[in-house]
Amino acid sequence: MNDSNHNGGPVQDGPLKDSPQIPQDESLSFTKLTAMIIGSTIGGGIFTTAGDMAASGAHTGSVLIGWAICGIGMFGLMMCFFGLNRVRPDLTNGVYSYAREGFGEFVGFNSAWGYWVSALLCNVSYTTLLFGALGYFFPVFGNGSNLTSVICASILIWLINWLVLRGVKEAAFLNIITTISKMIPILVFIVAVIFVRAFDPDIFMDNFWGNDTASANQTLGLPLADQVKATTSATVWSFIGVEGAVVLSGRARRTSDVGKASLTGFLGILAIYVMVAVLSMGVMTTRELAALPNPQMASILQVAIGPWGAWLVNLGVILSLAGALLGWTILAADCPYSAAQQGVFMKAFARSNDVGSPSFSLFLTNGLVQLFLIVSLFSDSTYQVFYYMSATMIMVPYLLSALYYLKVVITSARAGTPQNLSAWLFAIVGSIYGFWMLYSTGSDQLLISSILYAPGILIFALGKQERHEPTFRFRYESFLATALVVLAMLSLYLIFNGTLKPF
Repeated sequence: MNDSNHNGGPVQDGPLKDSPQIPQDESLSFTKLTAMIIGSTIGGGIFTTAGDMAASGAHTGSVLIGWAICGIGMFGLMMCFFGLNRVRPDLTNGVYSYAREGFGEFVGFNSAWGYWVSALLCNVSYTTLLFGALGYFFPVFGNGSNLTSVICASILIWLINWLVLRGVKEAAFLNIITTISKMIPILVFIVAVIFVRAFDPDIFMDNFWGNDTASANQTLGLPLADQVKATTSATVWSFIGVEGAVVLSGRARRTSDVGKASLTGFLGILAIYVMVAVLSMGVMTTRELAALPNPQMASILQVAIGPWGAWLVNLGVILSLAGALLGWTILAADCPYSAAQQGVFMKAFARSNDVGSPSFSLFLTNGLVQLFLIVSLFSDSTYQVFYYMSATMIMVPYLLSALYYLKVVITSARAGTPQNLSAWLFAIVGSIYGFWMLYSTGSDQLLISSILYAPGILIFALGKQERHEPTFRFRYESFLATALVVLAMLSLYLIFNGTLKPF
């Protein structure tokens, strides 16, 4: 936690001991810190989660339970990252540094690999949602995954590739525009639904436990437990990037502001998500929500206040995602680049051009994004499909980080170092939630993720060969690699015989 010292005890208010001193005029106050946490975490998911959960078979009651589980679990997970940031400030590369330190090089590599694939799939989903929103103004783009959309999305990603190669970074004004573009439609949605009285208590109660008829995809008759499980991917997707709040801790004006801002920002984000979900289910039936095109918030607001509501939301989505794509491209390319510099990936990933941009990693990342865009042409793949895959891939790095924090807490306690109750609580809650994420995602998604994890074994082996080291130092590493290959082969077999549908 950021409000505890390296041994788990309270700290005095003041500068962070393990961070360079930040000039007073450049440091972040409590208000700025809270705003940055909210702005950096809320992404495209807020515009689609209500419809996505309805399409997955979840009704209002299960959605509220799902958000409650997510709120408790994600907060515990976030505080695991803060705790690790305090205890091991030397581990500067986040999720894969934690996994490698806690469970060995091969597990650490897979954490880095999973995080990278999740990031590039995030870009695929963002481009699909972006052109789906453009489809509201220009019908030629359809739902964002037709030929016209894929061609234009391809041009966009390679344009961004060119910009990043030239050393272009996110400018402050771009972040401001992106944040405003996200928040205005969301706030208008909440205020309009309440004050225009578009919220109908009768519809809300009919939606609560699933009293309406079967939905378009005929999944609304699910038992409550399955409905709650169906909310997991959407809730995880909505909080992807929450670990980035750790980076902000070093710029806090006062140490005590970090914990306060994190709690305030997190509760603010959760409240926004819950309000949007609840209000949506009081405007339209679950059946109607499940049938809406992306972004679903646009159609809901159109029902509430008229066509200009859909216009506002779609415009907000376009501006928000246009800015976010640049940032996520940099993040996706930097992940294997940083890992390669630490010897986790092959040396080729550490190549950079004259201005310091990670050229090899950037071209490979966007090449894979391009491949997934082409795949979407020959399947029914939509925004939801790619974000489900992205969320599934990042669940393993999240779980490993929480387990490492639990390991640190247990090890410290055994060494005789006192641990406060909050350290134990966050480590246990974060770990339990990590297992819940994997369990609730379902066997199909886990099998598909094995296909995406398995190719990494070759990259890991080649990297080891470059350093003239044995591929696996421990027996459990070779066992894990074998298990991954077997699961990937089983998944491919099930796909070819039609039992498993990947997209």
